[in-house]
Order: sequence, then C-alpha cells, then structure tokens
Amino acid sequence: MEQWLPLFQILLDSPSPEGEASFWLLEQHHELHSPATSAFLSLLLSPSPLHSLSSLTASPSSSNPLIWFQTLPFSIQTRILSLLAAESRRFCPRRLQSLACHIMNSDLPFSADHPAFWVRRAARNLFDALPGSVLESEQRASENEFDSLPHWLENVAKTNTPLLPWLPVNVSHLQKAAAFEFAKKSRSKELVSKNGKIKPLSESEDNDNSPPPLLSQSIQKANALKAELLAIDCTADSLHLADKIRQLCLESGVGNELKVLELIEPWEATDETLSVLLLHLVNDGGLFSKSWPSYVLCSMALPKLLTLQSPASRALLSATICFCKQHQTAAVEGLIFPLMLHKEGINAMLCDVLVMLIKECLHPSHVSAFCQRLLCGEGKGRKLVFLPGHQGLISEQVVWTESSFHLFQNIMNLEVYFTPDTNDKLVSVIDEMASKFSNSLKFGNFLLCFVTKCSYAVNAYKVQLRDATEKTSTLVTRSILSRLNA
Repeated sequence: MEQWLPLFQILLDSPSPEGEASFWLLEQHHELHSPATSAFLSLLLSPSPLHSLSSLTASPSSSNPLIWFQTLPFSIQTRILSLLAAESRRFCPRRLQSLACHIMNSDLPFSADHPAFWVRRAARNLFDALPGSVLESEQRASENEFDSLPHWLENVAKTNTPLLPWLPVNVSHLQKAAAFEFAKKSRSKELVSKNGKIKPLSESEDNDNSPPPLLSQSIQKANALKAELLAIDCTADSLHLADKIRQLCLESGVGNELKVLELIEPWEATDETLSVLLLHLVNDGGLFSKSWPSYVLCSMALPKLLTLQSPASRALLSATICFCKQHQTAAVEGLIFPLMLHKEGINAMLCDVLVMLIKECLHPSHVSAFCQRLLCGEGKGRKLVFLPGHQGLISEQVVWTESSFHLFQNIMNLEVYFTPDTNDKLVSVIDEMASKFSNSLKFGNFLLCFVTKCSYAVNAYKVQLRDATEKTSTLVTRSILSRLNA
C-alpha cells in the first residue's frame, strides 16, 4: 500500500491527475525496471470487509461483493479508472476487464446528478478501451498472455542454465507463452503457431471484411421512409418511423447503417420530429454495434448544426444534450469533433451550442483530453464520424475565428486544465493570429483568460505572449501586459 501513496496523492491533489499519474508510472517503470502494475490491480480488486465501507459508497450485494477500490471517494474512483484506460497497455487486460465489469454490475446510482454516474461512465470507457480479444478470455482461461514470457525467451527458459544467473528468479515457475500470435506479412494476416508453421486466416476470422452491398430492396425502403419522414405531423408517427428506420438498418447488415441513414436524410425533418427520432433510435437493446449512437448523432444533429445560422431551437438543443449525456463517446466523435473542425470555422450560434454541450455532457478531464486531441493530434487519435456527403463541410485543421477563441475562453472558465502540449499549441496559435485579430475584443478576452489561468504557458512563453499582446489594441491589452510583466 505504501508504495502507491504518492500515486493516490497525485490523483487527489493534482489539477491534471491523469497526466501526472502517467508520468509517475513511467518513472516507476524506469527506476524499478518493472511497472509492478499487478500489485496495484491486486490492491484495487482485493476484497474489503463491510465495516470499512464509507458513507459515500454503494452498498454491497452477495452477487457483487465489495472490493477495496469501492471504498474510495467517487472522484478518486473516476480518476483511477481514467488512468487505467489511458495506460491500459501497462496492466493485465483480463484484470482490467474484471474491474470494469465489477463496477458496471454494481448497484451504483444511474442518475446523472449523482457523482457515481461518472464512476460508472469511466468504467464503461475502460471496458471499451480494452482489445476485443480480451472479451473472449473466459474461453481460454488457462492462458495468461500478459504474464507469460516473450517468445524469444522460451528456449532459454527450457535450459538448465539461467540467462542471468545472479538474479533470484526461477524461470520454471513462470507460465508458458500463448500458443498463437498474430502477424502481418505480405499485406495479409497470418496465424503463427509456436512451432513456426504459418496458417492463413479464413474469411470468417478476418475482422476487416467490407460490409455486404446494399440491396436494391433496401434502397427502395429507404426512399419510402424519406418520403414518410417529410410527411410526419405528429409524435406518434415519429415514434413509428423510428422503429422502421432501426429495423431497416438491422436488415441492411453491419456496416451499412450510414448508407441507409444518408439515403433517408433524417436531417431534413423538422426539429420537433428530429428530437423524437434522436431520443428513440438508440433503444436497440444491444443489437447494433457500439458505433450506432455516433451514426445516429452524425446523421441527425450534426447536419443541422453544421449549417446553423440562427440560434438552435429548444427542441433540437434539448434532445441533443439529453442524447450526449447518455452517449459521451458518440458526442465527441459524431458531433463535437466535426463541429470544431467546421471548414468555415464556428460562428457565434455554434459556439453557444458547443459551450452547452461541453458544460452539460463532459467531465473536465474529458474536455482536457478532447482539446489535446483536437489541437495536437493532427489526425492521430481523432476519430470523426460523419456522412460522406458532409465531408466538404469539415476541415482537417481548426479554422480559427473570434467565436473559436470565445469557446476556448469558456472552456477555461469551466476549470478545465490544459495539458502542456495543448498550452504549447495555443501559444503558437496566439502568436500566429495576434495580427489578424488585433482589434478583436473576444480574442483579447481569451488572451487575458489564458495568461490568468495557464501559469505554465506564462512561465514558459512570457516573451512570445508579450510580443503577441503588443500587436493587439483592445480594452484589455494593458491588463494583459500588466499580468505578463508582474
């Protein structure tokens, strides 16, 4: 327990706990030459007596007994789960799955107003971050790929003479390596066994199969639903249409959902009809893939908001926020990312929508990670989901406008702490855009907020920020310079 106290202190006090905790784990790896992560998971998964349960935790049940992890405050639980998702490669995937499943199966409250909501959400994110092969681990419980020897040490382990005789390690007690590993050669996947024989994967084993072609019958049904959509005049018809759309997407096969939705063009409906569809299309009972919420969002709310030139209607905004609260990954992939990369930049109306979505639907640590991926990812780590027909409205890089700077000012006012590389990128943007927005009060207010809240950037880039500020001429220019000269 004592060796993990510095990690818990970081998670408790740091303004950017996941990032600092990751650095701490990396330092421990270099110092100890072993991540020792099994001990940490053993501590989290260890059973806890009922009398140690604090008043902030959920009551145990016989089917899902209490573990030590659940005795921690909800905020610490959320941060630990986020750290495990970000650093999952350092931990045994099967034990991570056990922890995530234990939390999701517990009797934590589902209410979004309860702090336990974020614990359950973080556990779900951890479960989704694990590789697909982990989900089948129960079928091969005798294997433990994480703790096994690397293949190049197998022959050495079979000898009587140890490779490093001065180490107190008995290699005979270590488990054997997994029987198979996947390799890629000559642009095709192959199955490599321990004896060196190579077997090509069958068509059914290849996960990269393209979806089946969309049948003409499905196209006709989609066109009929499009006409029915435009003729809707009551809520009951909207509910009935949602069932028809969901059924047609199921019949068309996995991978064809976006094609069907693009043929139906649901974004052409009224905002009232669209709000009903948005809230009822995802009641699929697990029949669709995990990307289904992103498909629904990018085919309904996204097209409406990409062309937004006036304040969004109450019906559309309320339904979108309610949907994004329940499906946060879809909110980022199918809505927030594409909107932030609008080819013409975001306007004032779109800025107001994004502020509400970020404030109401995302945790501050998730917002920090999103900003890092947006500004520093440059295509890597970004997963955008949108219809092919809307590709012309989305850029590969952020197009900076006054409203873009106003949005980032609002994000900082939500007590979101940027990572160092995000701060570096924002300083570069400030230096580049200072002349263009020299008379913009929104840019000036953003710059004032930035130098007030981002002490790391001020200490590291004081000269650059001062030079950029001197290019501006707004009501807050003197205030910014006084802070930089303090």
